[in-house]
Amino acid sequence: MKKFLLITAFAAIAFAPVASAQEIRIATEGAYPPFNSLKADGTLEGFDVDIANALCAEMKAKCTIVAQDWDGIIPGLMAKKYDAIIASMSITEERKKQIDFTNKYYTTPLAVVVPKDSTLAGVSLEDMKGKTVGAQASTTQGNYATDNYGKNGAEVKLYPTQEEATADMQNGRIDALISDKFVVVDWLNNAGKDCCKMLGDVPGTETEAGIGIRKGDDELREKFNKAIDALVANGTYKKIVAKYFAFDIY
Repeated sequence: MKKFLLITAFAAIAFAPVASAQEIRIATEGAYPPFNSLKADGTLEGFDVDIANALCAEMKAKCTIVAQDWDGIIPGLMAKKYDAIIASMSITEERKKQIDFTNKYYTTPLAVVVPKDSTLAGVSLEDMKGKTVGAQASTTQGNYATDNYGKNGAEVKLYPTQEEATADMQNGRIDALISDKFVVVDWLNNAGKDCCKMLGDVPGTETEAGIGIRKGDDELREKFNKAIDALVANGTYKKIVAKYFAFDIY
């Protein structure tokens, strides 16, 4: 009888279902190179995408990454269309009223780009008075442009995507573009190299980008935090940064 029970116990262990990897759905914008963009075949690429994949590997999680328009990215998270946002989203007090964030995974200041023949001397409120300043809507740069340049005599033009903003900059439809510095550094090295130049950083605008998580999803947030720390410690983060930037962004 004991032998039968022992065999039965071993059989139960042998055929017990193996716990599957946690499934995590992640949203990114897909229109913010070099952080996230869509390739010609419809697949996603960029720093955010590589970081997301590395974090999932570290957590041993099965992840699906989807593209979501920027204006709908927080509502989509709150509606449980996905579980996390990895889309270069700055951690702000306003956003923290709606969602939670992990610790930072990079830090960036805002910067201003102008045409190569621009006579603008600086990025101050006085410098921008009477100028048309572009920025992506619903972003820290869009808010800064509206709340500062717009209230001090500049005309602010907001765009649904960064790509539309840089297109107008390239075609001479705006006098200046304010953006995440690392995004415009990449753009100036590629599509914008013949038309435009960096005017300078905007003082006091450095922000941290974090992973957006639904409020109350503390377990997932802490898993991401531990994975971020692990990538930084084991050198994976540095390797991913080097693929896109010639300088540290952490």
